[in-house]
Amino acid sequence: MIGKGVRGLAPLAPLLVLSACMQAPNIKPLPRPAASVRPIVQTPPERSSESLALESYYARVQNDLLGNELLRTDGGGPDTPFNARQLAANFEAIALNDEYTSVNGQFVAQKTPSNLHRWQVPVRVGLEFGATVSPEIRAKDEATVNHFVAQLARATGHSITRSSQPNFHVLVLNENERRAIGPQLSEMIPGIGQDAIRSVVNMPRSSYCLVVASDPDDDGAYQSAVAIIRAEHPDLLRKSCFHEEIAQGLGLANDSPYARPSIFNDDEEFALLTRHDELLLRILYDRRLAPGMRPDTARPIATEIAYELMGEDI
Repeated sequence: MIGKGVRGLAPLAPLLVLSACMQAPNIKPLPRPAASVRPIVQTPPERSSESLALESYYARVQNDLLGNELLRTDGGGPDTPFNARQLAANFEAIALNDEYTSVNGQFVAQKTPSNLHRWQVPVRVGLEFGATVSPEIRAKDEATVNHFVAQLARATGHSITRSSQPNFHVLVLNENERRAIGPQLSEMIPGIGQDAIRSVVNMPRSSYCLVVASDPDDDGAYQSAVAIIRAEHPDLLRKSCFHEEIAQGLGLANDSPYARPSIFNDDEEFALLTRHDELLLRILYDRRLAPGMRPDTARPIATEIAYELMGEDI
């Protein structure tokens, strides 16, 4: 997906994918006499002026959204009713369409019909940080992702866990770290392609976060994904990026202006996954559906499931 100010999942062309995990090397100091050993104080790298400016900018963005009663965290309520017909229509719009397509080497916003995509293999989520990301942000994000991964596993009934050997990499990076991430993306998803790498490296300020998912056999089954989260975001905006990017990386690739209450809507009304969104995930991972199903085949099955979940008659 590209962005939260502009959000959507960017599917890759068929490739052979191997997932990898970035790890810091183990460096052992030479032995020294005990009397001469002194504690080593490591000074964290300095952030760039661009990163600091973005931090101020996104703080203003979050304040403006909250001032307009957006970024809701209540999951919806009496003011956001929906029925089975709406749930089925939203599933079709979000799960059976792509929001972005590659045009002349760049991903651009262009809604296109898509076969159903989801994971068949267990999803192993890894959370990795750039060197300049503070310990405070790391601790908050670890708690956010741990809780959210458990929520997604319950909603989908699929195996989704935290792992030190991930096939779904979630990278929290400041500006200069993101601009330099291209070679590591190629290691995480061999064959990722320069158009996808450019979408990450050249992310405009209007794109809050993104996710790229890989279907190497071109059969609708994701096997690897990378989500990019801006570390400059204030807490709620960063948390909302985790929610949307990881959820979209599970197969809900599009956004819809009619989906409510939902994070799959660019109006920013909701910051966190809602009950409506959990039902979309439950439909997506229902065994009656399968990766690679064409929209005409998946649509009536998804509609039947939506009516069952809502306790309504078709």
